[in-house]
Amino acid sequence: MGNSEEGSSEIIWHIEITPQALTMLESINDMRVRRILVDTIDGLSISPDLKGKLLQGEFAGYRSIRAAGQRYRIIYRLDEGTITVLIVAAGIRREGARTDIYRLAQRLLRLGLVEMPIEEEESDD
Repeated sequence: MGNSEEGSSEIIWHIEITPQALTMLESINDMRVRRILVDTIDGLSISPDLKGKLLQGEFAGYRSIRAAGQRYRIIYRLDEGTITVLIVAAGIRREGARTDIYRLAQRLLRLGLVEMPIEEEESDD
């Protein structure tokens, strides 16, 4: 009676990619890796809040998901008001390197090229 098994309660999130994240994706020469990253991004259209992990510190309000053999990361944030997943960075995790994805994303944040999320939703963490 009124209980649909068709998954009608599942919300499809809209995916947006910043120009900087798109440039990062396009700079990945290995087409297989790039395809895996794009597929992972596409997968964020369903339950993105249950995927990846919440980031802390300067990246509070953002999430990170692993892809392509666990070496690559996609950094994103959610806008529940517009049901949008905003991809802000994508690339390889090379801790300590200048080209590390977190280091590049940090630079984008500091330059104001990516806006900080509004701290209304998950303030209890």
